[in-house]
Amino acid sequence: MLDQNTKRIIDNARDILVGKLPAPNTQVEQITLAMLYKFMDDIDQEAIEMGGEPSYFSNEFAKYSWREIMKKSVSAQNRMNLYVEALEQFYIHPNLPKTFKQIFKNATVPYRDPEVLSLFLKEIDELNYGDSEVLGDAYEYLLRVLGSQGELGQFRTPRHIIDFMVEVVKPSKESKILDPACGTAGFLISAYKHIISAEENKNLNYDEKKKILSNICGYDIEPSMVRIAEMNMYLHGCTEPDINEYDTLTFDEKWNDKYDVILANPPFFTPKGGITPHNKFSISSKKAEVLFSEYIMGHLTKDGKGAFIVPEGIIANNQSAYIELRKLMIKTGLYAVVGLHPYVFKPYSGVSTLILFFDKKYKDVGKIYLKMVENDGFEKGEGRLPIEENDLPTVKHEIELFKKVLGNEISIDDFTRKSSGKIVSYEDYSSEYDFHPYSYYESDGEPNKRIGDIFYVQKGTVQSSKREEGEYTFITASDTWLTHSEYTHDCEALVFVFGAGGSLGKVHYTNGRKFVASDLCFILTPKDPKNTNLKYYYAYFNSRRKEIVQRLARGTNKKAINDTRFQDYIISFPNKAEQDRVGLVVDEIFNNVESYKEKIDKEYSKLDNLV
Repeated sequence: MLDQNTKRIIDNARDILVGKLPAPNTQVEQITLAMLYKFMDDIDQEAIEMGGEPSYFSNEFAKYSWREIMKKSVSAQNRMNLYVEALEQFYIHPNLPKTFKQIFKNATVPYRDPEVLSLFLKEIDELNYGDSEVLGDAYEYLLRVLGSQGELGQFRTPRHIIDFMVEVVKPSKESKILDPACGTAGFLISAYKHIISAEENKNLNYDEKKKILSNICGYDIEPSMVRIAEMNMYLHGCTEPDINEYDTLTFDEKWNDKYDVILANPPFFTPKGGITPHNKFSISSKKAEVLFSEYIMGHLTKDGKGAFIVPEGIIANNQSAYIELRKLMIKTGLYAVVGLHPYVFKPYSGVSTLILFFDKKYKDVGKIYLKMVENDGFEKGEGRLPIEENDLPTVKHEIELFKKVLGNEISIDDFTRKSSGKIVSYEDYSSEYDFHPYSYYESDGEPNKRIGDIFYVQKGTVQSSKREEGEYTFITASDTWLTHSEYTHDCEALVFVFGAGGSLGKVHYTNGRKFVASDLCFILTPKDPKNTNLKYYYAYFNSRRKEIVQRLARGTNKKAINDTRFQDYIISFPNKAEQDRVGLVVDEIFNNVESYKEKIDKEYSKLDNLV
């Protein structure tokens, strides 16, 4: 259990480093090195107190002892010289475990300020841990801090989501396991724990556990993350982790390596200009999420299985590369799609994501289990405090039932009676290979649809600063409409604000007037007017404004909603009778508002003759 003093020390250490090292992963890397350095010295001191000999700081390495370099008589400059020299020498230390050597490989201090280093080391010096469990608690907190940054599309996967995925996939002690974008190695640690805690593996000996560990592998592009992953695995009992500094998308040295189980939450971020992958990918794309998805599927063995997290666009986007990718998913044995609500990755991301489950033995079945997780055991808010409502155990149980359907052990009817999940067949999704759960959830007997399937979506054309006073309505993000000298539309429409700060997600309804819209707005007109009631959708977008903005808006200083993401977003499409019922209520509200406005104007007019 992490105590408040340890938390304070780590927070102080980060505060000291942030001026020199603004990147969170670099801060964590430096704290990792210092914590391990002190841990080694504590082990030596414990051995000496027990009447033994030091393992790490003896002979020519004695001068690097933590206690030696932290003596008050040592100047800040000499302390820095010894510390930097020690980091460089540890890699060739004859008594260091292989894992420690890997962590210290190419280690250095990326700044040259002796005073800052001394302040930093004095904080680490306050840590007291006699065993790796205490160190592990401190490190777990440090990784939570790192995960909360969510930089470059990399978000720390919550542990309960990792464990859920591992429990569904069920790696065995014979499985060769990979995470091709391993970050802090959370999936690899969970897989190892799952294997050794299985009933049939309770009595594994040391050599058997070592064999399991030799089959667990991770890649990461960042040297600092490799170091962090190695440390994390060591602290969780994985004493010889196989973590490689490797760019999965642009290096091809390991292209021919195959794995029985692949688990991942690869980064969604694509740098400006895209990624330039090597030429062994079959799908032409520069998008990280597309390339990682193909990589994972392509590196499963013939009986392989796995699970990975993807952004919503992988399933909803109708560009050719994404459709080709989804076809490949079916051929690879996609058998379950589990949607996660956008708060799962809070507080550091509002991204809407899905978990895709694969098993090559199901590649010819043509059926997929779909389910949305509405509650995951934590509040839908910034704090994410624990709550009782949790769909994950139910989803896990339903996936196990669905596997019995695929194995012809039970019928689909049996499954339907016991499950709220949806089964879709090839005939249902074959047109655009759409297997987003929202597309098949029913509302009053009608399936949900993409916004782009219900509406023509056009961007407004006029910048507010270039407006010319005129006779036609000019609809902006504001509640007060202006006029313009030209118009683009003469029809019933919705005008949705996609890029105006505090007005983001606001929707206007207009009917029977010629109008033009601001270039910060989408104009929505129905593709099938006979079966679409715009007043219903006016109410729909208003009632779900916060959710839609949460799911779709992107940006740091100025958030906006991308046209493609907006059109791919899944919304309710109830039958026309239900739409009309809501539309009548909206009419009544409109009439009441107009009546109130008239009364207000009438009351204000009394002021004219008051004096």
